[in-house]
Amino acid sequence: MKLTAALAGLAMMMPVTAFSQALPDLAGREIVVVTENAYPPLQFLDKSGAAIGWEYDAVAEMAKRLNMKVKYENTSWDAMIPAVSEGQYEMGMTGITIKDDRKEKVDFSDPYMRSEMLMIVRGDEARFTDAATFAAIPELLVSAQPGTGPFYAAIYNILDGNEENPRVVKFETFGAGLEALKAGDVDLTLSDSTAANGYVGASNGGLKIIGEPLAAEDFGFIFPKGSDLAAPVNAAIASMKADGTIDALNQKWFVDYKFD
Repeated sequence: MKLTAALAGLAMMMPVTAFSQALPDLAGREIVVVTENAYPPLQFLDKSGAAIGWEYDAVAEMAKRLNMKVKYENTSWDAMIPAVSEGQYEMGMTGITIKDDRKEKVDFSDPYMRSEMLMIVRGDEARFTDAATFAAIPELLVSAQPGTGPFYAAIYNILDGNEENPRVVKFETFGAGLEALKAGDVDLTLSDSTAANGYVGASNGGLKIIGEPLAAEDFGFIFPKGSDLAAPVNAAIASMKADGTIDALNQKWFVDYKFD
């Protein structure tokens, strides 16, 4: 995800108007976007309690280009896809992996980001160095949030494919699983690179990444099935990729941002 400062600077100098002339005009339409605020640096609460992150910046930019207003609501991860599917919200964002089974419930935008699944351990971990050596020590535990990419990576990329394997300790939030890792209650947690590098960078050596990436995944925004909002959002994503705005956001949040 790391980009050169020169590339990001060039992207910021390119005029938005050159890419936005053909974008749909939503005429000030207000949309309700739901998120979890628990997935830095995509979306999270800073020390002051303000909601910030890559996705907030991206949606704010899309709102300008599409002439729409955005109102945010919060819900838990496990409630998000069902709530959007039922039409309670017009759009959802929280680093949602584009998957075929989820497409049966919601519509996805085009991918706005590709990330890789990484293994996070405590900084002093020396008992294992990759997925194979972790799997070979039966007393070791991995934390995961059920129904997420990290959960399925733990089950199918590291362990035996049994979704009830007791070596996977389930937590309601990613943050709770990460705290369990720090406390020594589990030995491993998984996250995509967008969040893993942020957590490790903020840990002052308390955490590290080991082994090779386990899998790659694409992230998208979600909408109720048949939503008329997906096409305008896709147009905005395309324009932000074309004019370098996406690259600039990656620079800001994955390279330059300093976690407290």
